[in-house]
Amino acid sequence: MKYKVCEVCVMDTSDPDIKFYGKRGCSNCSNAKKTYLRVKQESRDLKGLVQKIRRDGANKKYDCIIGVSGGVDSSYVAYVVKKLHLRPLAVHLDNGWDSKQAVLNVKKVLDRLGIDLYNYVIDWEEFRDIQMSFLKASTPDSEIPTDHAIVAILYKMALKHHVKYIIDGWNIETECILPQKWSYGHADWKYIKSIQKQFGTKKIKTLPHYNRFQKMFYERAAHIERVHILNYVPYNKARVKEKLKTEFGWTDYGAKHDESFYTKFYQNYILPDKFGVDKRKMHLSSMIVSGQISREEALAELAKPLHTQEEAVADHRYFYEKMGVSENEYKKIMKAEKRSYWDYPNYENDFIHKVFGL
Repeated sequence: MKYKVCEVCVMDTSDPDIKFYGKRGCSNCSNAKKTYLRVKQESRDLKGLVQKIRRDGANKKYDCIIGVSGGVDSSYVAYVVKKLHLRPLAVHLDNGWDSKQAVLNVKKVLDRLGIDLYNYVIDWEEFRDIQMSFLKASTPDSEIPTDHAIVAILYKMALKHHVKYIIDGWNIETECILPQKWSYGHADWKYIKSIQKQFGTKKIKTLPHYNRFQKMFYERAAHIERVHILNYVPYNKARVKEKLKTEFGWTDYGAKHDESFYTKFYQNYILPDKFGVDKRKMHLSSMIVSGQISREEALAELAKPLHTQEEAVADHRYFYEKMGVSENEYKKIMKAEKRSYWDYPNYENDFIHKVFGL
């Protein structure tokens, strides 16, 4: 496909499924506008939501579980739930890649707000092997093991404390666009296991996880709901960052999800260099749809380099050392044929899923 960029947002042909509608935008932003309006309409009753959480959490130590990473979204979730007089337990998954700033941000925010923290430290050698398996699998979704484990530990802690609500930091303002071909299969335990079986050197023994039947149990039997609280409140990213800095001494990383070195490395080097994907495009396009920035501002942001040459050298050196790979091994991974979720065993290809939708 010849290179082309949307006239309304900044999504382009790096999304292979994109369709262009001229001055009406593209399939990404036109669908996002509809989703944005629907979600905002559905998220109007904040008072009713809070009353329900308080009622279902009565006589319990906690009435909700929140995930915290030290990033802007999860830090603001902590702030919002306390302002709403809810009683959260904060849960953090330490996968070995937290930046020092992330650790400090979590401490500053939770200490100031008086929120208890449960910190789950992952088995590093096992997890490193799983991450290497995903890199060798050559798919554009090597963040899936972390994302899956985070959701799994949130479900498990909600069940342990008899809490019905997991309040997360996903928000329609900055995340209403996510091309399917850029990342897919986060909830698919069969997919994760198949990748590790084919490319790993260790069996998965400790990674927090859930299969489709466990997910059904959490949602239908234990009645655990995931709530996107930031859709219920005004959420302007720039203003929220300033509030967090002022009230908590929170530190800005300069880019979305840079609280994790692995995420930073993956999004700054592997995705753009191997897959031609710059995730800034989807976040900036989401913010255009939600009216937080103009297309001109988004283009100016994209014109900035993802990193300097000096940063690239230092980042790669640290990545090689931490992952235990040589530069040649890394280059081999980068040159390997690109694959996708659909090239490996997964739930969606299962007979049960196709017939019953499970």
